[in-house]
Amino acid sequence: MSDRRTELADAALAVVAAKGLKGLTHRAVDAQAGVAIGTTSNYFRNRAALVAAAVDRVEERDTLLLQQQGGAGIPTSVAELSEQLAGALLALAGDHADLTRARFAFALDQPEVVAAGHERMLSAFEQILESLGIPDARSRAEAVSDYGDGLAMHLLTARRGQAVDRSTVAASVRRLLER
Repeated sequence: MSDRRTELADAALAVVAAKGLKGLTHRAVDAQAGVAIGTTSNYFRNRAALVAAAVDRVEERDTLLLQQQGGAGIPTSVAELSEQLAGALLALAGDHADLTRARFAFALDQPEVVAAGHERMLSAFEQILESLGIPDARSRAEAVSDYGDGLAMHLLTARRGQAVDRSTVAASVRRLLER
């Protein structure tokens, strides 16, 4: 995405995180981004294009977050992978909670829009697990994804404000990978 398109997609995510999908309008994104009225509609001609750009931006930001947690690159052990994922999960429920709220809003309201990105994430994760020699990589990737979504949801709702230890999350991920 161009810089302006990225800026507007990030503003769309902020609108969805704060107001849900019903609040996502071109004018709301213009206001959130602090740009002239009509700017968003010049870049994204209709609501479907705006939603698609925001969903793509969720995937981009998820990838960036995982890379930040990974440091030097692709993990070389289950323990290293578990630590990386634990950091990402806690960040998604902490500093990046708005991103997670927007992701859940899209997933609940328009699951078909997020399905392709979810499949790309699972396939990439499955490849990493296979490279680590983990058997039944696909079902384990799905189990970790399900755990992560559930943990993020609880940390944003029922367990909001509760401290969660990174090593505890990493141990849970490790158990799912080593069972």
